[in-house]
Amino acid sequence: MRALGGIFLLGAALLLFAHNAIGQNESLRDRLNQSIVAASGNQLEILNIKPTPIATIYEVELNTGELLYSDASGQYLFAGDMYRATPDGLLNLSAATRQQAVLRKLAAVPDGETIIFEPEGEVKATVSVFTDVDCGYCRQLHGEREQMLDYGIRLRYLAYPRGGENAESYDKMISVWCSDDRHRSLTQAKNGQNLPERDCESPVLAHYNLGNELGIQGTPALIFPDGRLIPGYLEAPRMAAMLGIGD
Repeated sequence: MRALGGIFLLGAALLLFAHNAIGQNESLRDRLNQSIVAASGNQLEILNIKPTPIATIYEVELNTGELLYSDASGQYLFAGDMYRATPDGLLNLSAATRQQAVLRKLAAVPDGETIIFEPEGEVKATVSVFTDVDCGYCRQLHGEREQMLDYGIRLRYLAYPRGGENAESYDKMISVWCSDDRHRSLTQAKNGQNLPERDCESPVLAHYNLGNELGIQGTPALIFPDGRLIPGYLEAPRMAAMLGIGD
């Protein structure tokens, strides 16, 4: 009976702690909404607030993908990554939240708005690629697509014309996304061939804006299945090794 009583008291204490934590998060959200959301003209939104390993410090995730850290009062905030010192070096505690946000935003893009190259066999990993048809390293990466497909890597292309609507490649990428055969048109554009000009309601600008939200600054930009953002070109064998696929 004494043991059962102890378990009951422990359970009650945990429930009380969880209730207090939820209440504290909600009151902190209310205070931050007044200072952050209202001051931004409702352009900023708090997506999530959660405790950190440091008592009284909370991680605040914004809709822009930025992370802030706040004390329990909501009066003091700072930006940047939080690290934990371990015997093996510094562990970035902010990376997991940021990567999950990347995956959540990518998942909101329908496959029908992307250009997907599928392996014939088993799909071992999907890599999202923000690309520009005039980018030399993007062309080099695309030239190795067959090797990547042989590794079981599914390539999911999104448009990122560097410079947005002012980029020379912007209209080219619209022509690619508006063509009847996007796969062929993308390859032709990356090979430097002139495409017939086409226009439609395309996702090119939306992809570009999403890339900016995710912190992309150049192309190619690769998003791995765990949400890691890898800037620049990777050779097919190295990409496979980084994905843990190998031969």
